[in-house]
Amino acid sequence: MGLGLLLLACRACCGVRSPRSLRSVEHLELTRADPGVPPASDLLEEMTLELNALYGAADRLQRPALDLDELRPPTGVFLVGRLGAEVVAGGGLRRLDRRVGEVKRMFVRPRWRGRGVAASLLSGLEEEGSRLGHRVLRLDTGPRQVHAKRLYLGAGYRQVPAYNDNPYADFWAEKALPPPLH
Repeated sequence: MGLGLLLLACRACCGVRSPRSLRSVEHLELTRADPGVPPASDLLEEMTLELNALYGAADRLQRPALDLDELRPPTGVFLVGRLGAEVVAGGGLRRLDRRVGEVKRMFVRPRWRGRGVAASLLSGLEEEGSRLGHRVLRLDTGPRQVHAKRLYLGAGYRQVPAYNDNPYADFWAEKALPPPLH
């Protein structure tokens, strides 16, 4: 029996629904969190394992280095996304200079991908960037993360020359932010 038929059978028998129908991404709640403690640290660990496997490198997220303090106030932030009680995503911002921030460690748990969670998280990070006084946000990503490149280009980021020495990146981009709403 295929997965689609199995879900139909489960729905008919006991009312079980697929994760897609359980919650809408419209209800994604983004909250500020300390990246060094759960659930944020759990998301960062999952991302590390996934990217190390994807790139076949144990140091994928160590070059360039990122100190978790950079993702904490007053100059940074880490957001955790929840749908109901379930933690589904996270991502952070760090300051590069007084007017420029950088999106770091965006991660959506696999079962929630392809549903708009990443776009909502990115939008929330952009709002936080404006709040922190950034006029521009930058980011980078690697050649095996084509979905991330599509997300960033679709969100208005434009490709720029390399601004860091990340040996795993092949795409660097930035976006001008609107001033914060007061």
